[in-house]
Amino acid sequence: MKSFLEYVAKDILAKHGSDLSKVAIVFPNKRAALFLNSHLAKLADKPIWSPSYITISDLFRHNSSRTVADSIKQVCDLHKSFISQTGIEETLDHFYSWGQLLLADFDDLDKNMADAEKVFANLRDLHELDDASYLTPHQKEILAKFFSNFSEDNNSQLKERFLRLWSHMVDIYHDFNDRLAEQGLTYEGALYREVVTREDIDFAYDTYIFIGFNLLQEVERQLFMKLKRERHAYFYWDFDHYYMKDNEAGHYICHHLADFPNELDINCDDIYRNFVKQKEITFMSAPTENIQARYISTWLRENQRLDDGRRTAIVLCNENLLQTVVHCIPNEVEKLNITTGFPLSQSPVASLINMLINLQTLGYDQHRKRFRPRLLNNLMRHPYISNVPAELIHPLQQADDNAQLVEWMCDILTAIARKSDDNSPLFQEAVFKSYTLLNRLLSLIKSEDLLVNISTLQRLIGQIIQSTSIPFHGEPAEGIQIMGVLETRNLDFDHVLILSCNEGNLPRGVNDTSFIPYNLRKAYGLTTVDHKVAIFSYYFHRLIQRASDVTILYSNATTDNGKGEMSRFMLQLMVEDNNHAIKYETLQAGQQFTPFQPVAVEKSPEVMQAILSHFHPQALLTPTAINRYMRCPLMFYYTYACGLREPDAPIDETIDNRIFGNIFHEASQKIYARLMDKSRQIMKGDVEQLLNNRIDIERAVDEAISKELFKCKPSERLELNGLQLINREVIIHYIMRLLEIDRNLAPFYIEGLEIDVKSTVSTQYITTMIGGRIDRLDRINKDGIEIIRVIDYKTGSRQPRPLTDVDAIFAPESLQNHSDYYLQAFLYSCIVRAQHPTIPVSPALLFIQHSSGPDYDPTICFGRTPINDVADYSKRFTELVTEKIDEIFNSQIAFVPTDDRNRCRNCPYKQLCSIK
Repeated sequence: MKSFLEYVAKDILAKHGSDLSKVAIVFPNKRAALFLNSHLAKLADKPIWSPSYITISDLFRHNSSRTVADSIKQVCDLHKSFISQTGIEETLDHFYSWGQLLLADFDDLDKNMADAEKVFANLRDLHELDDASYLTPHQKEILAKFFSNFSEDNNSQLKERFLRLWSHMVDIYHDFNDRLAEQGLTYEGALYREVVTREDIDFAYDTYIFIGFNLLQEVERQLFMKLKRERHAYFYWDFDHYYMKDNEAGHYICHHLADFPNELDINCDDIYRNFVKQKEITFMSAPTENIQARYISTWLRENQRLDDGRRTAIVLCNENLLQTVVHCIPNEVEKLNITTGFPLSQSPVASLINMLINLQTLGYDQHRKRFRPRLLNNLMRHPYISNVPAELIHPLQQADDNAQLVEWMCDILTAIARKSDDNSPLFQEAVFKSYTLLNRLLSLIKSEDLLVNISTLQRLIGQIIQSTSIPFHGEPAEGIQIMGVLETRNLDFDHVLILSCNEGNLPRGVNDTSFIPYNLRKAYGLTTVDHKVAIFSYYFHRLIQRASDVTILYSNATTDNGKGEMSRFMLQLMVEDNNHAIKYETLQAGQQFTPFQPVAVEKSPEVMQAILSHFHPQALLTPTAINRYMRCPLMFYYTYACGLREPDAPIDETIDNRIFGNIFHEASQKIYARLMDKSRQIMKGDVEQLLNNRIDIERAVDEAISKELFKCKPSERLELNGLQLINREVIIHYIMRLLEIDRNLAPFYIEGLEIDVKSTVSTQYITTMIGGRIDRLDRINKDGIEIIRVIDYKTGSRQPRPLTDVDAIFAPESLQNHSDYYLQAFLYSCIVRAQHPTIPVSPALLFIQHSSGPDYDPTICFGRTPINDVADYSKRFTELVTEKIDEIFNSQIAFVPTDDRNRCRNCPYKQLCSIK
C-alpha cells in the first residue's frame, strides 16, 4: 500500500520535473519533510535538485522584518499595557496566569483576521446591532442571544467586573501591539496578520507546494489565496473520504479547504477503499497505563511488526508515558526513532534548579540568617554539586534579588558544564537547555521587564522547565517509530499501536478557557472547542486510514488519573463503522500479586570483612547495635555491613520524639553542670534556688533548642513557631519536675553527666570494645546503704512493664515491651560495677512523664523486686550478652529477617524489603 507522501512525491516529480531548486514545500511541521525527501530520492530515475522544506511558521516569519518575542516578554509587556489602559495597579505576579490567557485570545483574534473593534465592542451599546450589515443572519442570532445576558436589568457583580475589563480590552490590544512594534517585536498572530495584509511581499521561491494541511486559520487561508492567484501555489490534501463523507468534523474541514483544489490525482474511490479495505482493529482495555506499556513487547513480536521497521508506529496519547514505553521496548529492536523529546523536568538538572531555588526561599531562615541544614544537605548530596567550585557554595549567602538568584544559578550550571566528565548527550543538552532558559530570564529581569516576587519566579521557572523537552537524535526514516499524536501528521503506517486513548488524552486540552465567550468566538469566526475537536478527529481517522493493523489501548480504571472512559473517537468507530469487525480484548497483569519476602543474607567472607572492619578492637559495640540485631538481623546487616544511613527527617525544624529527647538531655546536662560548679554534692537549697529562678531553666532549654534543633550558636535569639513554643514549655516543665525529684532526694553526689563507659569483650569470634554513654551517674544513700545509680532519662509516654528476669531481656517476645531499655541499663551498670567492686550499682530508667508520685523510684525491677545491685544478676547477663555477640559474628549464622511484621512498620529500611 502506498502512503500519502509516496503519492505526493510521484505527483511532484511528474508535474515539476527533477529541478526542484526553486520549489518550497510547506508542511504543518518539520517531520514529514524527511519522509517526503526519502520518497523523492527513491522514485526519481535520475539525480534531482532537492526542494526546500519549510513549515508554515517559517513561511510567515521569513516575510516579516519583525521578530516574535518569547512568551515571557510578551506577558510582561502585556502587563504594562494593561496598567496603562485600565489604571489598575495589578502586580505581575497576579496578572501572569490570566495574562497568558489574554495573550492567547489576541493571538487567536489575529490569526482569524477578526476585527478587534467589533469583537470588543461595548456590550451595553446594544443599538450597534441595528447597524450590523456586515454580519450574517446566523451571526446576528448568536450575538443577540449573547447580548441579552448583559442588559441593565440583568447584571451581577461578576458581570460588572467582566464588563469593566471588557470595556478596556480593545485599548489594551492596540497599546500592546504598538508597544511591541516600537521594539521591533511582535507575537505570532500579529506577525501572521501583518504578512497577509501586505501587498508588497517578495516571495523567495517560484513555487510553493502545501502538503497535508487540514483546518485552516483565516491568515493561512488568505496567504494560500494570495499565492494561488499568482499561480505560485499547489495543494495536496490527505482526505479520508469515508471520514469526510460521514463525519461532522470532516465536513467542517472540507469546507475550509474548498477553495484549494487537491493536486493529488488519486481516484476518490481508491482513497475510500484505503479505509474500507480489510484491516484488523482491536480495542484493548487495561487497568493501568504501565500494563499498556508492558504490552508493547508482546505486540511488537507478533504479525511481523518488528521486521516492518518504520512501517510500525507506537503513538502516545499521553506523552508522559514515554520513559515507561522506552524501557518496555524489547532487545530485538535494533533501530528506534523517538519524536517526542525527553522531558527536561525529569532530568537531574531540573531537580538541581529546584533545590537551588528551594534553598534560597524555603531553606533560608530569616530570623537566624542562615540556611536550614536539611535543604542545604540535600543540595550538597546532589550528584552534580561535586563539579561546582567551593566559592559558589561556601560561604553561601541568600540572594538579595531575583537577578542575583538567577545569575547564581547560571554560574553553577556553567561550572557543571565545564568540569563534569559526563559526556552523554542527554546531560549536555539538559545543562545547555536549562542555562539558556535561565539566561533569558536573567536578561528580562535586568531589563526590568520581569518584575515578580521570588515565589512567582519559582513558579515561572517550573512552568518553563515543565514545557521544555530535550530532542532525541537519530535517523527518523529508519526503525520503529515512537511519537505523539501531532507528530503523526502526513505519515502512514501499516501497524499502529495507540496507547492511553482515553477521553481527556484524545482529544487533548480541548477547553474553552478564554476572555472571549463562546458565542462571540463562534460569531466572529474565532477558534472554538468545535475547531479543536475537529482537528484531533482528523488526526485520529487519518492515522488509521491506511493502516492494516490497528490496536488501540485505553485505561478502564477510574483511579489512574482518569475517568476510565475510552476516547469519543473510539466510540465513534464503534457506532459508525460498519465495514470492520472490531475485536475487544482486556489486558490484565497475568499474575497474582505475591508479597515480596525478604531473604536471609549469608555471612560471606566479604560480609564478614565489612562487619569486622566496623567493629575492630578499638571500635565500640553499643547496646543499640545489639538491639538492632535482636529486633531484626537484616536491619543490623543494612546498618553495619552495608553502611546505609537512616533517611533524614522530612522537616528539620519539627520537634519529633528523637529531637525532643535530645533537647531534654542537653538542657538537663547544662542545668546539672551549673549545679556541679559549686560541688559534686547536690544540696537541697541549691536545687530550690534553681527552681525559684525559672529564667536559668529557660535559658538552658533555649540553648539546647539552638543546638539540637537549629544547629546554631546559643547566643542567637530564638524565633519559635506555635508548636515549637508548646514543646519548649513541656521541656521546661519536665526539667522542673526532674529538679523537684532531686530536691526530695538531696543531698546526693553526681559522679558524672553524659559520661562514656566501655569494657573489652572477647568471644570465640571477636574481641572488641563494648559500652556507650550514660545520661547520669550519681551516688545516693538508700535505706542507709550507699549505692551508685546508672540513670537513663526517658521522655516517652509509654512506660514498659517490668520484665521477669535476666533471660527475658534477650527473649524475642520481650522486644515489644522495650527490653532494649533493660539491655542498655544493665550493660552500663555491669561495666560501672566492675569499676567499683565494693559499691552496689543499680540500673535506673527515669520516665519523666510518670514521675509525679511522691515516692517515685526509677530503679529497674524484675517483677516487683527492685534491682539494688546489678552484681546479683551480672553473671547470667554476661553469659547471655556474650552468646548474642557470638551469634552476631558467627559466620555460619545468616542475617535472617524478622518474621514479626510489627517490627517492620517503623524500620528505616523497610522499602529495601518491599514492605509497605
